[in-house]
Amino acid sequence: MKRLTSVGAVALIAAAGLAAAPAGASLSSAPLPASGFDQPSAVHAEQALAAKTAAALGLTKGEVLQVRDVVKDADGTEFVRYDRTFNGLKVVGGDLIVKRSAAGTVSQITYNRNAKAVGLTSTKPTLSEAAALAKGAKAAGFKATANKGELVIYVAETKPVLAYEVVTSGVKADQTPSVLHSFFDAKSGALLDSDDEIKTGTGNSMYSGQVSIGTSGSYVLKDTARGGNYTTDLNGSTSGSGTTFTDADNVWGNGTASSRQTAGVDAHYGAQLTWDYYKNVHGRNGIFNNGQGARSRTHYGNAYVNAFWDGTQMTYGDGSGNTHPLTSIDVAGHEMSHGVTEATANLNYSGDAGGLNEATSDIFGTMVEFSANNATDKGDYLIGEKININGNGTPLRYMDKPSKDGRGSQDCWTTGTKNLDPHYSSGPLNHWFYLASEGTGTKTINGVTYTSTSCNGTTFTGVGRDVAAKVWYRTLTTKLSSGSNYAAARNGAITSAKELYGAGSAQCIGIQKAMAAINAPAGTATC
Repeated sequence: MKRLTSVGAVALIAAAGLAAAPAGASLSSAPLPASGFDQPSAVHAEQALAAKTAAALGLTKGEVLQVRDVVKDADGTEFVRYDRTFNGLKVVGGDLIVKRSAAGTVSQITYNRNAKAVGLTSTKPTLSEAAALAKGAKAAGFKATANKGELVIYVAETKPVLAYEVVTSGVKADQTPSVLHSFFDAKSGALLDSDDEIKTGTGNSMYSGQVSIGTSGSYVLKDTARGGNYTTDLNGSTSGSGTTFTDADNVWGNGTASSRQTAGVDAHYGAQLTWDYYKNVHGRNGIFNNGQGARSRTHYGNAYVNAFWDGTQMTYGDGSGNTHPLTSIDVAGHEMSHGVTEATANLNYSGDAGGLNEATSDIFGTMVEFSANNATDKGDYLIGEKININGNGTPLRYMDKPSKDGRGSQDCWTTGTKNLDPHYSSGPLNHWFYLASEGTGTKTINGVTYTSTSCNGTTFTGVGRDVAAKVWYRTLTTKLSSGSNYAAARNGAITSAKELYGAGSAQCIGIQKAMAAINAPAGTATC
């Protein structure tokens, strides 16, 4: 593997945190991942070069790079994602991405929130750790079962700040577990930000019909062909791993909630489809791209109307009256995609980044549903359309017109988007995905009629959902960082489309038009 060569002079692109390519450098790269690429080995090899990379980037004394992810194109171009520490303190929001050719030439550097320098003149706090812990417990709003903290450097919108990261664990009133990270200024005590490890979502259940699922042994709901994905029964518990489903004849469930296996079948099938989608379309080998599967836990809590990703596994409640498990295709795709986001851009769950995070799961949950080609649960641009959680047959979210949910989802980006709950600030990006895929106007797909308009009055045709999804996946994995906003999403998507399909291509122009159509702030990237 080539060693990083000198970066040279680069100018920051403010909107997306991108460093411009040195003169003569090419931004083109192959659209497909390298065949047979061993991501864990690549991470190990890059870590061995981390000190040289830091020096080549001109990072300040005390900054140390930790490789989190490596993406490699077929032509040898690499995108290496790093986390940072400064004088032994974790730098929250200090992540960066280096793009370089097979020859070692750097053509792009993405600094989260434009934070090239993250060092501080002093790392001595004024606020005590005990006071910070008390603030974290109070901010959580639930009875804490664990509360711990550490001194960090938090990269705010304007500058790095010495802060305490307080991690408060417990269970909310609605049975949802919480691992809340609160960041307090270590001098003033002000709350800077918060982010919950538990990423929640919802969808339909028991609508996939009779399906084939991967099992092993005699007979266990474990899919050895897909990294060992396996599915368990929590039997109403809100903790623990649960008991792995087993069966005597390898015929599972009966299609109704009267059999506990039915929810297990749906969750297992969804995990199988999601694995296959990422593998076959994006060349990704599991959630963490290391070939390892994940656990799906079913029958969580009592009448729990939700599902969530907690950093290692998917968990599904049984819904209202314990009769509607939230375990179908798009839910599994949504929850597992939270894991993919965590392993790549690691988008925060607040501000614009929270909306991008949640919409990413909606986008890929939707793509998994379409790719399944399941006659019983056909692909659509509706989220949660089968569970009838509203009691009137309406879905939870509409990608063609997010504001139709009546809950506050936005169709168009505004300066206030960052203040919304992630399930509502996701609206503009969901709208972008629909517009990029299908364009404006009215059309009927798989029996569902959609009517979508742009926010800027333009009309245009879409480039197709497969193109839009490939562009967004590349944006997620090679352009975005934890604190990215809608401006970064627009710059990143246009740049990704150029890399995949070429400058001036119909695909790039369509992606650009759709970003403009949701009023995402314009940066310097154009087709």
